[in-house]
Amino acid sequence: MPSRRYRTIRLCSGGGGFEALPEPAHRLDLPALRQALEARGRSVVDARVMLLVLGDPEVTISAGGRVLIKTKDAVAAQRTFEELQTFLG
Repeated sequence: MPSRRYRTIRLCSGGGGFEALPEPAHRLDLPALRQALEARGRSVVDARVMLLVLGDPEVTISAGGRVLIKTKDAVAAQRTFEELQTFLG
């Protein structure tokens, strides 16, 4: 999988979580990403255009590469995103 870069995670406009946006924009292979996450023991709900990675915090990954981490804790959001980087490329 090619290496992808993301902008630094930032608080969402709604304030309910943190987001990371791909730079440049790219499409993710959601079925392959789901398989990789599940192989590592993560619970994933496939909503076709996005994946919901269940846990604390919950994460939404869109087909367009946007990652939304549903927590107000900046440290937890950064830690979760760093764990997901392995799967995102």
